[in-house]
Amino acid sequence: MAERRSLVEGIKPAVSPEVEKDFVFQGKQAAEAAPQAPPNHPTTPQMTRVAISTRIRTDYAQALKRASLERQLAGIEPNTLQDILEAAVEPWLRSNGYLV
Repeated sequence: MAERRSLVEGIKPAVSPEVEKDFVFQGKQAAEAAPQAPPNHPTTPQMTRVAISTRIRTDYAQALKRASLERQLAGIEPNTLQDILEAAVEPWLRSNGYLV
């Protein structure tokens, strides 16, 4: 059986740090440095979202899911369940004095 050696000994022929970084990151550093576009929804950086759980009627859930999928395929905003629900709940909260 061959003599065991450490991993460091196995990579003794030194490779330049630039080559190592290019291999490990494979261009990810350049992508991270590039500015990213802001999200295409109405939340601002100060607004955070919290998870809530509720139950709704089956026909509402089916209609909401269908609307979401059709709007996503058509490229119409809002098209996620979350964004559609927020757009529907916000007017009610405003008209009843819960949002200013």
